[in-house]
Amino acid sequence: MTRQIQISLPSTGEEEWQAVREPLMTGWLTQGPKVAAFEKAFAERHQVKHALATTSCTTGLHLILAAMGIGPGDEVIVPAFTWVATANVVLYCGAAPVFADVDRGTNNIDPEDVARKLTPRTKAVIAVHLFGLCADMKGLRKVLPPEIKIIEDAACASGASHHGTPAGGFGDAATFSFHPRKSITTGEGGMVTTNDDVLAETANMLRNHGAGISEEQRHRGPRPYLLPEFNLLGFNYRMTDLQGAVGLVQLGKLDRFIAERQHWAEYYRDQLADIPWLRMPQFPDNGTHAWQAFVTYVDPEKAPMPRNDIMERLQAQGIATRPGTHAVHMLGYYRDRFGLKANDLPGARDCNDNTMAIPLHNRMKEEDYEYVIRNLREISF
Repeated sequence: MTRQIQISLPSTGEEEWQAVREPLMTGWLTQGPKVAAFEKAFAERHQVKHALATTSCTTGLHLILAAMGIGPGDEVIVPAFTWVATANVVLYCGAAPVFADVDRGTNNIDPEDVARKLTPRTKAVIAVHLFGLCADMKGLRKVLPPEIKIIEDAACASGASHHGTPAGGFGDAATFSFHPRKSITTGEGGMVTTNDDVLAETANMLRNHGAGISEEQRHRGPRPYLLPEFNLLGFNYRMTDLQGAVGLVQLGKLDRFIAERQHWAEYYRDQLADIPWLRMPQFPDNGTHAWQAFVTYVDPEKAPMPRNDIMERLQAQGIATRPGTHAVHMLGYYRDRFGLKANDLPGARDCNDNTMAIPLHNRMKEEDYEYVIRNLREISF
């Protein structure tokens, strides 16, 4: 039987199983004390004043844009090489996404192209810390007027940092993902972080239908029978206490998970360095890579076969791979609606066609890594 190595697997077990017992037994299943404890611990770990749990990173991004008042007539610059949700949330608000190209070495947004895309309608830039590597936030801030907001799409970047600053604290607000492909998971779920008190207060109300106080505050208050005031048009983006309980356990393992991934990322780099057609991902000079994924780049001029053929060959050997992500401007909806062409953003196009994620997660064994390496090296001959 062929060995099966998944591209990613969540690392959960008995501790997470036991963590959900308390909310199940108390009956407090929706947003409550476990979510509050998870938020507090996440804010402390990422050195920010506020953390607000949400149903997903996508709803977290939407929440930030809504709390900033971004809407029709506004433009938000987003990287063209990212998961589609980064652009979708801009449309949810009635604003227009404007695509900037990415650097082929880091896969992250190119500040110089952002500068070229600025217009009087630009209200914000969403910088994605793709695959766990922090974007060039200093370079981005340098090209932006001070009134333009910076939002971090830190979906892949729990625990990442640069020059001592954790992801989630570079911009005006950020959001993280706890999808099972991420380093830590709550199944689905997200977290908004910010140091802006007003933004945090607005987002807190918006995620709970626009209510003036949370359900926990109301139920624990002196008059739980009275409904709160609703002065904003809000959403239901609340995380459950079941997820919050799991998130607390997972957050306690985050640093160990990242350290393990760092070790095996270095192992991949060292063992695969002499394959001329396979470029390794960039390692940060002064910071921590979260290693949500180990994304290589297949050089089409040197590779013995096209990237997709390499992926098919590895799949036949039981090794799961994926493209890094997709170029959003090449997806049917965006291509057709905005009249975009692949060559409009050549960096994103090339990353779309040539990146390849290979397995890296906390349930892999040494022999799994050796098996992946051996099969990649055999493609070279």
